[in-house]
Amino acid sequence: MTTTKLPTALRKIWALDDFQIAAKKHLPLPVYAYYASAAEDRVTLKANRNAFNGYEFVPRYLVDTTKRSQSITLFGDKYAAPFGIAPMGMAAMCCFEGDICMAKTASQQNILSVLSAASFNPLERVAKEGDSTWYQLYQPGDTGRIKAMLARVKKAGFKTLVMTVDVPTAGNPENQARYGFSSPIKPSLSLAWQGIIHPKWLFNTWLKTLLKSGIPRFENFDVEVGPPILSKHLTRNFGIRENLTWQHIQMIRDEWRGNLVIKGLLAPQDAIMAKKYGVDGIIVSNHGGRQLDGAQASLRALPAMVAAAGDMPVMLDGGIRRGSDILKAYALGAKFTFVGRPYLFALAIGGAAGVTHCTQLLKQEVDRNMVMLGINEISQTSLKALVHRIDGS
Repeated sequence: MTTTKLPTALRKIWALDDFQIAAKKHLPLPVYAYYASAAEDRVTLKANRNAFNGYEFVPRYLVDTTKRSQSITLFGDKYAAPFGIAPMGMAAMCCFEGDICMAKTASQQNILSVLSAASFNPLERVAKEGDSTWYQLYQPGDTGRIKAMLARVKKAGFKTLVMTVDVPTAGNPENQARYGFSSPIKPSLSLAWQGIIHPKWLFNTWLKTLLKSGIPRFENFDVEVGPPILSKHLTRNFGIRENLTWQHIQMIRDEWRGNLVIKGLLAPQDAIMAKKYGVDGIIVSNHGGRQLDGAQASLRALPAMVAAAGDMPVMLDGGIRRGSDILKAYALGAKFTFVGRPYLFALAIGGAAGVTHCTQLLKQEVDRNMVMLGINEISQTSLKALVHRIDGS
């Protein structure tokens, strides 16, 4: 892999984990803590990663792989890679107009990206300028608010709605609070100092945003603009989500004519319910370990979810850091995979070039591993025979 054409900040990035190491130096500590942290003792965060190490490949050789392709078709759209960018909040805190930059770069590379509801750039701009078609919806169990938001998302031109359901209440924020992060962020001398000692971020992201757009706000949780990210007295309140039920999913299905995906399911019973209510696909996810600590690792949950879902596409996020992880997920039945934090860190240190480099690194790993496994297509059924559980179960 050549690095001669890469920006200086990316020339020592050889793998996805390297993005996080570099971003920790570049970002103010509270912002980095928000992106990197997980709930409580980080049990689920670690389990997501360790689950991939619980499977091993049994490669086949003397196979002609010269016609290999890693392109994937999902809901009728063909993508250049078997992975996409997961919805992640506050991307515009790590790069100027980060939501638009992420979506636009993904579109240029023909990979899928999902706009987070916890984003700062208006979804209408992301849809138009970033050519984004997937939107993540967070909503309380309020029929009126949901219908109003569905109308806004539809008008903007999004085709696929991702309903995230694993945040009925906010996760324990202690690991963010330890480093001074809250939402909204409260101004303080220590916060100002963090900006001063991270001048590239201060001038290229924060001050540029203030000059161009003012203090960032949560633009896309609801029809009306939400609270600012920086406030001394305001609190973030997006409604009561504890009362969101399957009846609301039915209402959304009746109102939304595009693709409907539910994100955040781990129980096979919920996969069965999703199919019953006419959902088009599900994403097996534990929110990157940011919600219920001790929840099952996404990859561990995947086989049972695939069995319960039948012909409904099952996707996965959580813990993917290598091309081999993506291939293992497909071997266990996933129809698509999503990568989260590494893309935020790539955006932070390299902007659009960072997002592109992250994509290329993963695609190169997938390609090499396809050759060494002896496969020509990600979706070919013979891949299932190439992964064994190490413990034999």
